[in-house]
Amino acid sequence: MEEQQVVRSLAALAQAHRLKVFRLLVVAGPQGLTPGALAQALEVPAATLSFHLKELSHAGLVTQERISRNVVYRAAFEHMNELLAFLTENCCQGEACLPASSNHCAC
Repeated sequence: MEEQQVVRSLAALAQAHRLKVFRLLVVAGPQGLTPGALAQALEVPAATLSFHLKELSHAGLVTQERISRNVVYRAAFEHMNELLAFLTENCCQGEACLPASSNHCAC
């Protein structure tokens, strides 16, 4: 993943509503959610949600698919995994890290 794409993705997630939308889509899994279901779950007006979905889509974090009369949004899991891999690529300089509870590397 290129650094510019990482920056775009992190910038998109650096907003509370977009972070909540993305996390809800991750929980929803491959079946995804419609904008109506997202708006209801997050108690966000449709116009506001539309703006945030556009930003997440532009950053490559969500995909959309038209199914009949509905649009279904899904987390872009491959992109998410690439982002996480980029962020942790040099974790502990290649050494095994201690369990997460210790919050320290084994270096």
